[in-house]
Amino acid sequence: MKRTIKENIEEKLKQELTIDEYEKFTSLLEPITIQKKQQLVFEDKVCKYLYFVEQGVLHSYLTDDNGENHTIQFGFEGHWISDLFSFVSNTPATFNIEALEETEILAISKTNFEKALQDIPKFERFFRILIQNAYIQSQHRIAKNYSDDAEHRYLALIKQQPDLLQRVPQYLVASYLGIKPQSLSRIRQNLSKK
Repeated sequence: MKRTIKENIEEKLKQELTIDEYEKFTSLLEPITIQKKQQLVFEDKVCKYLYFVEQGVLHSYLTDDNGENHTIQFGFEGHWISDLFSFVSNTPATFNIEALEETEILAISKTNFEKALQDIPKFERFFRILIQNAYIQSQHRIAKNYSDDAEHRYLALIKQQPDLLQRVPQYLVASYLGIKPQSLSRIRQNLSKK
């Protein structure tokens, strides 16, 4: 189900936005359409925006010293994505962000982010909740990487995002799970036999 930015904000705040609050906030956003395989954020360059995915899929990844990419996050409809540390600290990004299909996003710059926090009181709370949730999800993912085997992590991922396999290449799913594509193929074969 496609979720609008208004629904996303109200769900996290557990309250409705006034028309004035919503219009003030959306006036600070820049709609952008990016093509499949187009890169939005580059490691070693400052990430100047937070992005809300309206339609499409993005993924963030880092490249290790051997040139191998490691998927960190997928951003589907209704998700926010960025290199948050770079955005907040104005330092070079650790992650790259790339479109996996044509993607429509709403971008908020650092200046407009600060303006939203200052001019619309609900948004300071909204972004605090957003950042808290991102931190909690990150900690949860780290814990699951140590405590669950790859099959359980795979099952949890497809339960959370049922259309993942239709929209994301298998090698990126494997990368996100921290396994090789061949291992993911074996897991999928074993599950189909059960």
